[in-house]
Amino acid sequence: MELNLCMDDLQKYVLEHPLPIEAYFTLVEATANVVAVSEKYWQVHGLNGARIRVLVEIAKQGGEILPSILAEKIGVTKANISLLLLPLEKDGYITRAGHWQDGRKTVISITAEGRSLLLEHLPDNRLAVAEKMNKLDAEEQRQLIQLLNKLNR
Repeated sequence: MELNLCMDDLQKYVLEHPLPIEAYFTLVEATANVVAVSEKYWQVHGLNGARIRVLVEIAKQGGEILPSILAEKIGVTKANISLLLLPLEKDGYITRAGHWQDGRKTVISITAEGRSLLLEHLPDNRLAVAEKMNKLDAEEQRQLIQLLNKLNR
């Protein structure tokens, strides 16, 4: 009897959501669906979306970044950033060098090969994502951006 009561309570908790929780789960599901479009593109081309994200972030910062700042920008730990950087360095997409002012620090730089990779693939990747996002009209996309910015503040 107690096990059934506990399971009934659990079922009620996981199946019945107040509006804010329903909105949260809908946002998570929509995000996962859009991210899957991008990830599928990278996989089809033999690339790793997380590594591409690292290259994009380095490019956004002008081509150089400290590993600690990079980790913060993409939301991973400093230990995990090292794991993401190793294959990129091995493949020649990034280099590591001592900081020009503080030799104790390392600077990560995107190479010409890394820039080439992004220039080759980002346009088609962005088209695939835009196709998914174009299920919303332009006004709906603007509203979505406003709402998401509000959540981010």
